[in-house]
Amino acid sequence: MKQGLLAFLLILGCLLNGCERQAIGLVSAVPGPGHNWVLIWSDEFTGPNGSAPDPTKWVVESGGNGWGNKELEYYAPHLKNLHLEDGNLVIEAQKEEFTGSDGVTRHYTSGRLKTQGLFSQVYGRFESRIKIPSGQGVWPAFWMLGDDLSTAGWPTCGEIDVMENVDVGKSRIHGSIHGPGYSAKNSLTSAYTISQGRFSDDFHVFAVEWAPEVIRFYVDDELYATRTPADLPKGARWVYDHPFFLILNLAVGGDLPGNPDRSVSFPQRMLVDYVRVYSRR
Repeated sequence: MKQGLLAFLLILGCLLNGCERQAIGLVSAVPGPGHNWVLIWSDEFTGPNGSAPDPTKWVVESGGNGWGNKELEYYAPHLKNLHLEDGNLVIEAQKEEFTGSDGVTRHYTSGRLKTQGLFSQVYGRFESRIKIPSGQGVWPAFWMLGDDLSTAGWPTCGEIDVMENVDVGKSRIHGSIHGPGYSAKNSLTSAYTISQGRFSDDFHVFAVEWAPEVIRFYVDDELYATRTPADLPKGARWVYDHPFFLILNLAVGGDLPGNPDRSVSFPQRMLVDYVRVYSRR
């Protein structure tokens, strides 16, 4: 009884004082099957229009070295590439020549954020509500890397791709895991194709539910793939037993999506309504 009253008072206080849409620590009614989750970390992107992402939650990455995928963009720490707008995070790719402090010149700019050094978690539900861009050759992604990246290196640290889109028609997304012996083009990847329209038409919720020796992939709370150690190549290691940090980015070109063609207009925008991380109650 006391716990129920406390939860009611906290929610009432939020409504009266305009706090975040989800009160951290309360049992969530948002995720899918079971609803048995407690919100641990989130960003609702409710700051003033034109403001930068919260620096206490996100690190802005910069660079134009291709990022191991022959990407064409320079990730630039500019507000036009990364800003808040109408309750969303906007990651915007622009067609423009830019030379960074490293002397690298690219003909596109875009944005990339990570929580490395600020937040990481082992196991739980990791979800984001995203509207992806529509252009050929743009590559939106919501993904995670093991927080031992700096010592173990990639792919030994592990990688979980909650959502990435490289499909020309924008009707299909992929969820993947990468580890030692099953990375890059040999990663364990599953696809989800939307039944009507394109993913770029509207927002969708992309999530993984991660527990010891299992990772489940969801779109709009529909389970479409499950990965366990039994799926790994013979002799390969399951490396998903330590904390991972989050990454959001919008790449241009690269090995998987190919390069933009003449039909693609810029800017291209990836809109992120929220990112939420839960643990089991």
